[in-house]
Amino acid sequence: MKALQITGYGDIQKNLKFSDVENPKIKSNEVLIEVYAAAINPVDYKIVEGALKRVRKLEFPAGTGFDVAGKIVEKGQGVTQFNIGDAVYSRVPTNAPGTFAEFVAVIAEVVSLKPTNLSFEEAAGLPLVGLTSVQALKTAQFKKGDKVLIHAGSGGIGTFAIQYAKSQGAYVYTTTSTKNVDWVKALGVDEVIDYKKQNYLDVVEDADIVFDTLGDPYTKDAFDVIKEGGHVVSIAGILDKQTAKDFGLNAIIRFILALKRLPVTMAMKRKSAHYNFIFMHPDSEQLDAIRELVEAGEIKPVVDKVYNFSDALEAYDYQKNGRAQGKVILKMK
Repeated sequence: MKALQITGYGDIQKNLKFSDVENPKIKSNEVLIEVYAAAINPVDYKIVEGALKRVRKLEFPAGTGFDVAGKIVEKGQGVTQFNIGDAVYSRVPTNAPGTFAEFVAVIAEVVSLKPTNLSFEEAAGLPLVGLTSVQALKTAQFKKGDKVLIHAGSGGIGTFAIQYAKSQGAYVYTTTSTKNVDWVKALGVDEVIDYKKQNYLDVVEDADIVFDTLGDPYTKDAFDVIKEGGHVVSIAGILDKQTAKDFGLNAIIRFILALKRLPVTMAMKRKSAHYNFIFMHPDSEQLDAIRELVEAGEIKPVVDKVYNFSDALEAYDYQKNGRAQGKVILKMK
């Protein structure tokens, strides 16, 4: 089969190559998915460039891609919840990437049936952004009626997180640029903040939750707009103490992170608030819940561009530099 593989850390154009490799052989708890579509996420180009090599080292050549939608063409003897021919979607485990290929072997426990009202391209864009949003609000102990600030509302995660938070009864603020205000507002946002004309720090007050998708300085500034005891959850800020420990980082690196985290730590104490860095994990039950929301019309995926698999390098560049409005998808079939 043909697969896109990482051959080394560094420049995307030099270190991503199409290769002919053997078809995956599945284990008893796995399914073999014929890939119809896969999504490119920021984490994909960050891995290639080496930005995450402290927490995830690769042996080259390495597979790439985590989101997938396709059909099951083979299943292990221990798999009973799926049938050959089932249309499915998944976010594969972090230690087993490889969805940018014609076939991928995935443990069945992280796979879910695809929403019936979506194309494969639309479904492929859901797993990572959906699971990240669900787990972020869960970590922040979200409850109906909470005021939630979601940064970068026009991005892949932003477009899903807005719809998910609204479906759960949140009052949602988001930030975006002037050109995106109207279509972001159409996602159901209660207050859209045009960052080219407004300072969100002057608009948002006493938020229960800030979902930080941008990192510094937004991570620290989040504590200026949350209420006493509020929650800041981040996918772009500095690692919190527990996450750094969970990643197995050595004591020296954890000490350096603690020093860099001091402004956040001081802001937390000032507001008696909470801060968590979240690293999304696959979860088929949460994918099932997302499917139900999609099929009920509560959430509609936002796809920016669909590229043919042969144009994957161009798609990577667009994801990195194109300020995508929604998801960037690779179409395999």
